[in-house]
Amino acid sequence: MRQEPASPTRHLRVHHHRGHTVLEFRGEIDIASAAEIAPHLDRETVRPDARVVLDLGGIEFFDCSGLRLLYRARSRVLDRGGQVHLVCTHPLTLRMLRITGLARLLPPWPTLDEALGVSRPAGRRTGR
Repeated sequence: MRQEPASPTRHLRVHHHRGHTVLEFRGEIDIASAAEIAPHLDRETVRPDARVVLDLGGIEFFDCSGLRLLYRARSRVLDRGGQVHLVCTHPLTLRMLRITGLARLLPPWPTLDEALGVSRPAGRRTGR
């Protein structure tokens, strides 16, 4: 039986893909939506050896509150020996990631499959 994706908030959908937990951000990620997302993000990033993908493919707006969520998720996953990947193609968000240096800590990929190493062209990353 196939499990339907969970939508704990209108701004976050959680599903599983190739052994990874995918946290799919949607809509406008600002201070209000970040407050809704944070407890669900914390629940998904607390497991030891978690394999997490932060997917920003569904965002329309992303501010510094969203950057804090990404950094928090990255720290929590890595502190517990896990892996974390980022999917992002939104030009303004990619610019924010580069300017803040977060793109160096959490390199963005253009698709979920490329983030997971499926059909990844050699040396190609979004945001560089």
